[in-house]
Amino acid sequence: MKIFLTGLGFVGSQLVTHLLKSPENELRVVSRTPSKALPAGVHFEQVDSLEKVTDWPALIGDAEVIIHTAARVHVMSDSCTDPLEEYRKINVHGTLALAEAAAAVGVKRFVFVSSIKVNGEETLPGVPYKADDAPAPRDPYGISKLEAERALQALSVNTGMEVVIVRPVLVYGPRVRANFYNMMNWLFKGVPLPLGAINNKRSLVSIYNLVDFIGVCAKHPDAANKTFLISDGQDLSTTELLRKMGRALGVSVRLIPVPASILKLAASILGKSGVSQRLCGFLQVDIEKNRELLGWVPVCSVEEGLASTAQDFLKGQKV
Repeated sequence: MKIFLTGLGFVGSQLVTHLLKSPENELRVVSRTPSKALPAGVHFEQVDSLEKVTDWPALIGDAEVIIHTAARVHVMSDSCTDPLEEYRKINVHGTLALAEAAAAVGVKRFVFVSSIKVNGEETLPGVPYKADDAPAPRDPYGISKLEAERALQALSVNTGMEVVIVRPVLVYGPRVRANFYNMMNWLFKGVPLPLGAINNKRSLVSIYNLVDFIGVCAKHPDAANKTFLISDGQDLSTTELLRKMGRALGVSVRLIPVPASILKLAASILGKSGVSQRLCGFLQVDIEKNRELLGWVPVCSVEEGLASTAQDFLKGQKV
């Protein structure tokens, strides 16, 4: 299968490794960041920015499938005057320009890596999001991803190019950064955390499960024109995650059992309600559709995923 991949970030770089495990795959990659010793035979082109590309057909070549991971990613504290328009430049306009070019040159399928933020920010206890629920994004990033999804679906209707939408939850794995890395760093340093009595449930997805699922979506006939949510299939409370991560790191975890209600109140007073929602709130997804329609089940357990993430983190501490 001839595949055109955008982005060499956290997800894209792991996708390269995964896709090349199948010898029948041929891979072309474009990315804003330079290639990092890509395997022989991978055709690579560096671009300044998605919305500035003027000759997509030449880059796409004779690809049969496009996997689009490149995006303006979620920024926790965005200082832009108009954050939504900044997200739109790449996530909507850049995506649509690529997709229009793909349809014009005869690409069969476009796999779009979206975000669970299209569904919303939190779920009720025991009521997980499902792939076909009505979207309810709350922030500019989630809105931009939904707008891109709808533009792609309209393009699919008009051109016949198949579109597959994948909405991951929080992704973790080797080379993870941002909040997940910070969490490991706090645990490694033995920082006491007031998170020993959080009884929520949140879905996560290992990078290994995500790239395996994207690979299935690239070729499975029943994935055409469908939307999927993706997780490890095992939801954890914040307290459970910290304890499991501590064991994976080989450290004693220092958790103080502060009630979630107190944490939420303190966060509200400090203007950090979003932080308390991510730590104390529920965000679960139902991935039964993936099994029923595509026969997909997670290839990596939570314990295996956390172990590989911890090993990578610990290597960095020894440098």
